[in-house]
Amino acid sequence: MNNLNMIKLEEIEQENRYKYLHFLLLADESEEVVRTYMNEGDLFAIYFNQQIVGTVLFTHHQNKVVELKNIAITENDRNKGFGKVVIEQSCNLYKQNGFTSMIVGTANSSIGNLAFYQKAGFRMVHIKKDFFLKYESPIYENGIRALDMVMFEKNLS
Repeated sequence: MNNLNMIKLEEIEQENRYKYLHFLLLADESEEVVRTYMNEGDLFAIYFNQQIVGTVLFTHHQNKVVELKNIAITENDRNKGFGKVVIEQSCNLYKQNGFTSMIVGTANSSIGNLAFYQKAGFRMVHIKKDFFLKYESPIYENGIRALDMVMFEKNLS
């Protein structure tokens, strides 16, 4: 099993974010949509054994809420526990920085993500109906069309 304590987050400077667009597109299929948020908040490269395995982007909201906007792990590095560790590390980081909750949204069709976030301690809080209708092409996963965004929240205090 991988030594998961070898996972490190390294913040990416604003002027270098465009170099990581291909990672962000692993988690969000619309380049047009990704470009609307990729320069907001905090973007981190995810390293394992000093090799980049993905990125994670967080945006800040009112009332000390941080949103996990995009987490992308390269295909070869998925299902190894990296995402779980990244969420644990980032929850600790944002809690230390005074945030009280973390939110995240995923498509109704993303069965694996729905399970993943609940296993990570997030609770469903609401649905953004027809969220994915604004995407230029329909998205299908698991034979289900992505239409709605399922929003989750995790208390950090």
